[in-house]
Formats: sequence, structure tokens, C-alpha cells
Amino acid sequence: MSHDGIGPRAVMRSVAFLTAGVLAVPALAGCGSEDPAGKPLAGPDIGSADRAKIADGGTLRWAVDAVPDTLNTFQSDADATTTRVAQAVLPSMFRMDERGRAVRNPDYLESAEVVKTEPKQVVLYRINQQAVWSDGREIGAADFAAQWRALSGKDTAYWTARNAGYDRIEKVERGKGNLEVKVTFSRPYADWRSLFTPLYPKEVMGTPDSFNDGARKKLKVTAGPFTVKKVDSKEDEVTLARNARWWGSPARLSEIVLRAVPRDERVSALAAGTLDLAEIDPAAARHITAAGPQGTGTPLMGPGADGSAADEPHSRAVARGSDKEVSEEEAADEEVSARGKRSEKAAERVRRQKALSGFEVRKSLEPAHTQLALNGADGPLADERVRRAVARALDRKELAEAVLKPLGLPAEPVGSHLALSGQAAYADNSGALGRQDTKEAQALLADAGWVPGGPVEEKKEEKEEKEKAKEKAGDKAKEGEKAKEGQKEKAGEKAAGAEGKEGKKDGGSGKDAGKKSGDGDGDGTYIVGEDEGHGGRGDDKAPRDSGTDGHLAQEGAGRLKQGGAPGAYAPQGTAAPAKAGTAPVAKNGKALVLRFVLPSGPGSGTLRSVADRISRMLERIGIRSDISQVDDASYFKDHIASGKYDLALYSWPATAFPATDARPIHAKPVPAADGSLNVEQNYTRVGTDQVDQLFDQAIATLDDSEHRELIRKADSRIWAVAGSIPLYQRPQLTAARKDLANAGAFGLRTPVYEDMGFLKKAARGPAGTPGARSAGPSSGS
Repeated sequence: MSHDGIGPRAVMRSVAFLTAGVLAVPALAGCGSEDPAGKPLAGPDIGSADRAKIADGGTLRWAVDAVPDTLNTFQSDADATTTRVAQAVLPSMFRMDERGRAVRNPDYLESAEVVKTEPKQVVLYRINQQAVWSDGREIGAADFAAQWRALSGKDTAYWTARNAGYDRIEKVERGKGNLEVKVTFSRPYADWRSLFTPLYPKEVMGTPDSFNDGARKKLKVTAGPFTVKKVDSKEDEVTLARNARWWGSPARLSEIVLRAVPRDERVSALAAGTLDLAEIDPAAARHITAAGPQGTGTPLMGPGADGSAADEPHSRAVARGSDKEVSEEEAADEEVSARGKRSEKAAERVRRQKALSGFEVRKSLEPAHTQLALNGADGPLADERVRRAVARALDRKELAEAVLKPLGLPAEPVGSHLALSGQAAYADNSGALGRQDTKEAQALLADAGWVPGGPVEEKKEEKEEKEKAKEKAGDKAKEGEKAKEGQKEKAGEKAAGAEGKEGKKDGGSGKDAGKKSGDGDGDGTYIVGEDEGHGGRGDDKAPRDSGTDGHLAQEGAGRLKQGGAPGAYAPQGTAAPAKAGTAPVAKNGKALVLRFVLPSGPGSGTLRSVADRISRMLERIGIRSDISQVDDASYFKDHIASGKYDLALYSWPATAFPATDARPIHAKPVPAADGSLNVEQNYTRVGTDQVDQLFDQAIATLDDSEHRELIRKADSRIWAVAGSIPLYQRPQLTAARKDLANAGAFGLRTPVYEDMGFLKKAARGPAGTPGARSAGPSSGS
């Protein structure tokens, strides 16, 4: 997991709330006849083309973040590249479709179904008769059994990162033949479709040694459209080769090379012709789009914008002296040199633009959402009312539009912690908390004791620093007076007499200067309410496209009447403080200031922009944000996971199995044996017994409809305690060669590696685009 986006469920589950009570929530949307799951906000944008139009052979060079440390997705150091390799070379019983729902993979399964529920749940898998490992052996019950034993958690010699689901299996055995696998569960397990994906051969899972070390840098036996040819850590590449024993539709590509390229170097790599496919950030996307046929430069850069005045001979001459001081011969040489440099730059610009014009940006929305995390372990945010006030201050629609609208993507805020629009468990449950409403947010703060207009006590260290600053300012002023007096004495008696009067003035101004300097430092003494006369300033900072607070408050009140959803509003009758406006709030002499921790890397510009907007929104209800940017490498480990933050932005991936995968993210922290707090993956430290109970009920409910309703109820209660606020589905931008088909921005679906390839010349459309490709992301219709 990272702030840039957490990988698929293998990564999500690899890492080993504080208010209890029952919360009433509004009726769920699922009670109506319309499916609350809706449709995906954006479909895949992959340059779709029929396999018949794709040439046989070729190598796809695909950028990844890093060469994986292991090829075993069930180990703790597995990453997104581990998952990508596994998808291409190993069996998957189920995979995600365009709606982000688990569907049977016919290449491996003829069928899979629950055949008994009493006295115990039994699932029968019928394996495709043609399915074989790359060594020729049939995929069968022995592989399923080996994986269950390795991941059951009963043998601690296996260094596994997770065993969810496998720990509920009682036994795995053959059915009528080796191609039938019967799995009996000791406890009901609704997410049984999540198991055995990927499936490793018994050669990997059979012993602790082979599991722990046998699949870290090589996979001798595979069963996908590709095999692992080589993992080259020196060259930062993983090479996948076509599997000669693959029984499904033959892979169109001969090889796929997964090449580790830093994100800020990918545009250069694309222009240099060393990559064909790369996930990119918005700035890189604009760069590639600008290289298209519409023009030769961006609106901010004219065709000659790369040149500088220093390149001009005349400018160089002026810099060295007058034109007369430069000989005609030198001037001529400089002019020739400058022309040469300009010519080289222009040629390089043309070459780069031409190279990038062979690419296009394919865009969709990632199977992940960005959230605002509120650390409820201690401090002001340990109070549920303060967390709700923060949540009610946010205009999530504005934040989503700020990120997604400039990219031409659907800008809708995410309404669930546990699923994305289109997925089976999705429903917009944000009504359990309430819509943006400044007055209600201020009332919640007031009910918690945070009110505007009170004095703020200075810390002892702050007082000492200000006293030292005053003393320094005074000393500097005295030194200035002495220096001036010395100059006056040297000027002579007459001048001294004339200057004597002025000297008194200077001396006076010196004292004044010292006083002013001290007063300037004194302005740092923060008195709550002191700037209430400047209440308009905070609003002036808000973007022009944001709605007024009054309008949004009416929207919220129209949806949820006060008293209708406990927790969404302050107690009945609690009014927003009269001095509210943008005046800072305080309690017990302390201003409400929240530590907002962000990564500082070059790829984090979007998060910093979102944080700035959030800070302005919080300022309107009197909360100040202390934004701190930290190194990317330490952001998650040293701040998020360790709880050293109040507010933070990071992303969680979507999953088709939220009862299994999302439970550790929202589980109530419990004390460990050593006295520490076991938070699992709940880095906000906010949870309730009721949420845990709903997850437990959902995981044991085999009826799909009842299972979904339990997940939605759990989500409503997660909204109500306001430990994390989903903001928007992450944008997915991919630079792809125009003649590359069936690859790009996949959206919610699992990539189909055997269908990727380069178009035949006859099948290429204008400018090399796939003739049958989709025009771009769809609304899911």
C-alpha cells in the first residue's frame, strides 16, 4: 500500500475504532427496486480490437514501479508487479469483469458452485480438462490441497502474509476424478470465490522451504498464457515469454518485458523508444497530448519558448560590455554558435514531439479510492463530534471535480468505503454522516467545546523564543545607533552640530524600530477571534467554482432532517456560534490545529492540491491545518502506520470481496499482549464492535442478497463514526502506443494478457490508432 495507490488484493492483505454504541442510520438505498450498485463511472480504455486484427509476435515493453522482491503473492513483500506477473503466468479461478465483480475464468474452470450448505458448506470445482502446468502435469486436487495447507495458518514454518478464508477450510479432497476438487469448510465462507487465485503448483506450496524461498526470483512451473523467462534485478526487468503449453487462445505477443522506470522518467523513456506502455501522472499526460497533431507546443509554451535571451548574440554582447568592445569576428562567431544551439534545440524538440505523437493517453478510473484519514487514537480527533465536524466541512464534490474534471473523467465523489460504483456491494451510504453543511459542522464543534473568540495560551517554548527574538531585535537597533554616532563624530564639529539634532531623531527611531520589531514578533501570539474582522479572507481563498456555504447547507438539510440520523448533526437546538465565520476555534486555551501529513515526492502534486483545498474548507469552520510534507519513503511506515498524524491522504484498492479484504481496514483496534494496540490495517484507529459484528455476519452469510445488505449496513456505520472519508476514485492515465491493442487503462477489470498485441498494418486506423478501439472511457452503459 502507498499513497500513490495501493496494489491489488494480494498487496492489500499483506500487512500484519474507539467509540462503541449503536448508531441509527437512514434506510438503505437497497430497499428500493433500483439496484443501488449502479454502473462503473468509467469503463476500460484499452484500444479494444478483435484478435484477428492483431499481429502475431512482438515484444511489449511495459513500465512498472519496481522489479519485485518475490513472485509469491502470499508473502509480505509482494507488490503490484508481483500481482501483474501472477496474473499472466498462474491460474486464476475467478477474475474481475468490467463492473469489478468476480466471474469464473473458463480457461481454468468448467464450473464452481456451492453444492451443500448443511451440515457444512461444500464447494465443488470442476477443472478445465485441458488445463495443465508448463511441465505437462494436469492441474488438480493435489495443487489445491497443497495451497490450503500452506495458507491455513496451522504450520508457522510457512512465512505467509495472510490466510483469510483458507483458515475456514476443513479439508480439500478429490471428487469423482482428479479434475474435480471438493472443498469442505469448517465455518460458512461467503467469499469462497476469492480462494485459489492465484493458484501455485504443489512444487511451490508443498513444503515450507519451497514456499519461503522457491518462488522469490523464479517460477519453474506455471500455467498461464505466459511463463517467467527471467528476473533480471541488475537490468531492472522481468521478461515473460509465450507459454508453448497454453491451451487457451494463443498469446499474440511473443514477450512482455516489465521494465522498472521511475514515474518522473517515463515521458523521456517513451520519447526515446524504450517503452510502449506506461502509467503516467496528469502532467505527463498533458505533455503527450500536446505532442499530438493539434499543435507543436502547449499553450503555456510557444514554439520558441525553449530559447532564452542569453542565446542571442546581442544579449551576450551586452552582458560582457558595450557592442564596441566586441570585435566583429567574435560577434560573428557567437551568432553562428547561438544559431547552432537553437537549431539543435529545435531539432531535438521536433524529434521528441514526433516520437511522442506516436502515443496516446488512455484514461479510466482505477479500482481504488482516495480517502481523507482522521486519526482517532488521541488528540482532538479522538472526539467523534470533531471528526464529524471535519467531515461535514468537506465539499467532496468540489474535491472530486478538482482532480477528475480537468482530465475529462467523471467527477463523482465515492459513496462507499467498501466498494466502487458498479460493484455488487456498492451503495452511496454517505447520508449516514450527512452532506456538507458549514453551520452543522460549527455546531458539532461547539457541542464538543471548541468555540471561537477565546484566548490561546502560549507554550513555554514559544514565549521563550519570542523573548529572545525581541532581545535580538533590540540589540541590532542599538548597534545601528552606535554605528551612526561614530560616523557623525568623524564628520567634524560643524557637521556634528547639524547632525546632533538628527542624531536624537535617529536614536528615537532606533528605539521605535526595536519596539516595532518586537511587536512584529508579538503578532505571532495567536489570539482566537483576533482576525474575525477579516472573516472574508478565508472565503476569498476558496476556488471560484465552489458553491456557497448557504446553498450547500440547504442541500444537506433537504436530504437529512435534524434528528434523523444521530451523529450526522449536533444535538437538537445546538446552534453555530455567533462569532463563527472563519474565526479560529479554541478549547481550554488551545487552538484547534490538526497535523496534516503529506508525501513530498514529485508524483504527489495532486494530493498536495487536494490537501490545500481541504485546509481552506476547514478554515471556514475555524480549524487550522499544519501541513507537513515528509519523504515518500517514510510517509507510510513512519507516519501513517505509526499513527503520527491527524489528517492524511492515501488510497485503498477496490475488492470484489469486502467482507474478507476490508475487515482488517475497519476492525476495532484491540490491546495486544505486550500492551500495544493491534490495529491490523486500521490506521485511523477508529472502529466499533457493531461494525465488526456486521462483517462477521456478512462473511458467514451465503445468500448473496443478504450478504450485500450486511456489507452496506457496515459501510453506513463506518460513515457515521467518521474515521475516514472517501473522496474520489483515483484517475488512471496510461500512455500507450497508438497501434497497441487491448492494453491501457483497464478500469475495474483484470487484464487479459493473451489478447494484447500490436495491430496489423491493415487494421490500423488514422495515425496508427486501432480501427475498432473505443473512443474513450464510457459511463458504464
